Amino acid sequence: MGKQHWKAGNMLNPVPAVMVSVSDGNGKNNIITVAWAGTICTNPPMLSISVRPERYSYEMIKSTKEFVVNLTTKDLVRACDYCGVTSGRDVDKFEKMKLTPIKLPNVSVPGIKESPVNIECRVKKIEELGSHTMFIADVVGVTVDDEYMDEKGKFNINDTGLVMYSHGEYFVMGEKLGKFGYSIKK
Repeated sequence: MGKQHWKAGNMLNPVPAVMVSVSDGNGKNNIITVAWAGTICTNPPMLSISVRPERYSYEMIKSTKEFVVNLTTKDLVRACDYCGVTSGRDVDKFEKMKLTPIKLPNVSVPGIKESPVNIECRVKKIEELGSHTMFIADVVGVTVDDEYMDEKGKFNINDTGLVMYSHGEYFVMGEKLGKFGYSIKK
C-alpha cells in the first residue's frame, strides 16, 4: 500500500465539538461552537480553546477572561451546529435553540443546563497564533448532570452520547474498545 504526501495541514481528528458559553459582563450572553478544544494539564487542571479573532465571542472572552465549555451530546448536536454557523451579533442563541442558561458557582458566565458537563474556565494566558487565538485557561469548577450518576456515586460520562467532529461532520461516540492499561493486563 502506498502513501501520499500532502502540504502541511491539521489532520488531528476527531476532536470534541463543544459549545462554549460566554458573556460580555453586562448581561449579553452567547454560545460559540468550538472544535479546537483540548485538555492541556491535569494538575492544575487546564484546558484550551482556539477562536478566530473575528468571531463575536472572541472579544467577550478576551474582556471577561471567563468561559464555560459545555460538552455536546447527540441530543444537542443540532444546537451545536447552529451555534457554530450563526452569529450572536444577529440572534440570541440560547433563546433560538431553547437552551437554558444556568448560574455556576465559580464564574460569572452561564453554563448550558441541557449539557451533561459544564466546565468553568478562567483565562490564564492568551496566545495569538495566526488564524486562531488560543485561550489557555484554568478549570475552576465542573458541574455534572445527576442523570448520569450511578448508585455508587460514579459519573458515567460515556453514557451521555458525546459528540465528536471530523472534517466537517459530527459523530456520536460509539463502541468501547478497551480501557486504559488493557494491553498489558494479565
